[in-house]
Amino acid sequence: MLKKLSIATLGLLITLAFPQNLKAETVFDKVSRTGVLTFGTPVNIIPYSYVNDKEKLVGYSVDVMKLIRQELQNDLGRSITIDFKVINNPDELIQKVSKGDIDIACSTQFTWQREQYVDFSIPYSLSGVRLLTKNGSNLAGTAESLVGKKVGIVPNTMGEVVMKRLQPKAVLVPFKEAEDGFASLQNGNLDAIAGDSIVLAGTILKSQPETYALVPVQPYARYGVGCMVPQNNSVFLNVVNRAIAKVMQGYIIGDKKSVEMVNQWLGPNGLV
Repeated sequence: MLKKLSIATLGLLITLAFPQNLKAETVFDKVSRTGVLTFGTPVNIIPYSYVNDKEKLVGYSVDVMKLIRQELQNDLGRSITIDFKVINNPDELIQKVSKGDIDIACSTQFTWQREQYVDFSIPYSLSGVRLLTKNGSNLAGTAESLVGKKVGIVPNTMGEVVMKRLQPKAVLVPFKEAEDGFASLQNGNLDAIAGDSIVLAGTILKSQPETYALVPVQPYARYGVGCMVPQNNSVFLNVVNRAIAKVMQGYIIGDKKSVEMVNQWLGPNGLV
């Protein structure tokens, strides 16, 4: 009897020492409990998210984030505060979403590699990889024209992947942010920058847009731009997708509010 009791006691101690894994709190549950949604965002990519001349964070992705907050408020029946976390490095942003340090990040290019670590929303923008160069450059965007040329890229982005496949003989010059590469292009230290067409078009707005060109006419590769959330958060992801789908549907059917929201950032009369 004593032996059986000792074994039972030992089993209890082991159970206490190594407790069963508790079910992790989902983003939806955390926001419901705290009323705070943590949004990781870069603040240097026009027109998605940037600080304007009034020192205010604005952009297409910021507007999308506000729509997501409204959907959450409708579902939860309480006010939600957005806690903005400035993260300009794409790799760091993905890591923090993957680990659950932040609840959501947007303005992100979809790739299957990234999808292994985070879950993506439906896209709210379509973009692609092109080259930014100075007007008068002999770069036509063809593979042959890139041989020996210095092309700036942000590591671990679609720009780098596409350039390596398109022309292995191009000289790829890494830089942390598009602004750093743009400064090198202005100074003549780069022949071109390879990157997201929309972001590059926004970057040149800080200088003299008419002195630069985007080539080729058609992007080398195309992809959707959307939001990332930690994996295994289906309820929260459904809320995000619903918010994006509503504004996309509104844009297509001509809803005035949706059309105005998108057109102020993108298109013939938009910022880019």
